[in-house]
Amino acid sequence: MLRELFIFIAAFAAFASAIAAYLAVFHGASSLKEILSTAGAAVIGLYVGRYLQHRLNHG
Repeated sequence: MLRELFIFIAAFAAFASAIAAYLAVFHGASSLKEILSTAGAAVIGLYVGRYLQHRLNHG
């Protein structure tokens, strides 16, 4: 449980910082709402991928 929480926090922070950097460099401005919603969607996609990988590996 603690491992999953750490993965969630680390992934969210990594996606949020990458998205913020991208928006700042290529668009000149970024809103907190855009950063958090896109990072949230990325983390959901990450967990869906992990779930599918687990299901495919275990039948």
